[in-house]
Amino acid sequence: MRIGMMVDLYKPHISGITNYIDLNKRHLEQLGHEVYVFTFGDPSYADDEKNVIRSPGLPLVDTGYYLGLRYTIQARKTLQTMDVVHVHHPFLSGRLALQYCRPVRIPVAFTNHTRYDLYAQAYLPLLPDEISATFLQAYMPPFCQALDLVISPSQGMAEILRGLGVASPVEIVPNGVDLKRFHGVDQPCHKEDCGFHKDDLLLVFVGRLGPEKNLKFLLRAFTGAAEALENIHLLIIGDGPEKEELQRLAAQTASSQRVHIIGFMEYERLPAYLAMCDVFVTASITEVHPLSVIEAMAAGLPTLGIHSVGVGDTVVDGMTGFLSSHDPAAFSAHLTRLCLDKALRQKMGLRSRRESEVFDISRTTRLMLALYERMVFDGANRRHGLRYRVRSLVEKWKR
Repeated sequence: MRIGMMVDLYKPHISGITNYIDLNKRHLEQLGHEVYVFTFGDPSYADDEKNVIRSPGLPLVDTGYYLGLRYTIQARKTLQTMDVVHVHHPFLSGRLALQYCRPVRIPVAFTNHTRYDLYAQAYLPLLPDEISATFLQAYMPPFCQALDLVISPSQGMAEILRGLGVASPVEIVPNGVDLKRFHGVDQPCHKEDCGFHKDDLLLVFVGRLGPEKNLKFLLRAFTGAAEALENIHLLIIGDGPEKEELQRLAAQTASSQRVHIIGFMEYERLPAYLAMCDVFVTASITEVHPLSVIEAMAAGLPTLGIHSVGVGDTVVDGMTGFLSSHDPAAFSAHLTRLCLDKALRQKMGLRSRRESEVFDISRTTRLMLALYERMVFDGANRRHGLRYRVRSLVEKWKR
């Protein structure tokens, strides 16, 4: 099967969606499928993988985004040879998918990876909530209606789509993780080798350092717990626009020596680092289905997060971790309890590892392939009408 992944941006930009596509592409290729990534960016960028097709666009400052309104002729021709196309951003890539694939009846799937309503609040704080909500309510229902398949990584996100007025059927397919990377790490990092005492408790966050991750809240909550617990440390792994501000804020706290903003880390090193830590912490409320939480679960860590879509769909409160209200004092209280109760951490960690099995990439890839095959079969049954044949001839002429 020839599968096209359409995404607004790809490598070298690092994000959850980029990691998702990279992982799924590799596993689909291992099963013998041809997978292409269609995106915008610098066409001269040297990829470390095959079948990444970039169309030129206008770079948006240093965000990693390239704004483009059309693919090159060659990219469009290649796209129109796909058996199925999977879109991962609804606005730019989504509209192009409908423009290029609909006329030749290539089935199109869309996975909603992002809480766009909350991202608007994080990055456009002066924009009234009503405007962003009104735009999404006007855009998402007809866009989803025009697709062959709408996918949500979690039940909570499916309910958010329903709240926006999306009436199309929504399939639930969890984000997959290569669990083998995180199970039984051969050479885990050791606390002493990394400058910590063997009795120190390491709380770890992994992700993009942007406003949508609510890291200032996490710092406040950690500071509260650190006043009572002298042996806890907060490790923040990742990079992003808030890195310098977080460093400045951390330096102003009484527990500044116990906040470690590590920055970017090679993905290959992450499993060994997680194996050294004791608790995974996140204050984000914008997640749809957080890969970082699933990876921490696979590594055997309990998770402390906030009641919200995504994290709340992944963490079982009281069993694989705790879900707190969006209040620093409450978050600190849950954190303190986890730190003081070693037996509870171990029990939750073991349960987390077992619960992570449902997110194994082999399982989620099989689920996705079954949906692709159904779309291709249904599409083949629709490819015999006069209207389709006429539009196909027009597209071939346009090439």
